[in-house]
Amino acid sequence: MIDVKQFWQAIGQRATGSTIVTARADSGPAGLLGLSATHLCADPPTMMVSVDKRTSALPTILQARHFALNYLSSAQRELAEIFGGKSDLKGADRFATASWSSLVTGAPTLADAAGVIDCELVETIERYSVVIILGQVVATSSNPDASPLVHFRSGYMP
Repeated sequence: MIDVKQFWQAIGQRATGSTIVTARADSGPAGLLGLSATHLCADPPTMMVSVDKRTSALPTILQARHFALNYLSSAQRELAEIFGGKSDLKGADRFATASWSSLVTGAPTLADAAGVIDCELVETIERYSVVIILGQVVATSSNPDASPLVHFRSGYMP
């Protein structure tokens, strides 16, 4: 069996976009930094995000039956750290640090994100310590002039 530390070292060698995954239910907005968010297929347009079962935002996503992927720009490192748990802000208080709106589902969408993909939740798959969430894309927005905030080797680039 491979050592978990070695596994994370190898995974850390891949660069990935920094994404805030959001949802809004009766209890209010919730979000997390999702570094494991990607497309599943283009026909129909479907996204996939892996969420740790212990993440406090997971019940909101499951209750809301929607989520938005907010791809951060290079100017939004502070937001990545807030939603990644590296601040004292928790829950809905995290949303007070930026300007939010919504597209179709009601999930919070970051006004100046590099890109936003709004999804209706279509399926969940529980495996080990995570829930894999699949969502059909219902709306998008993008800012082609924005540079992405890239996560690499446990840090951010550029």
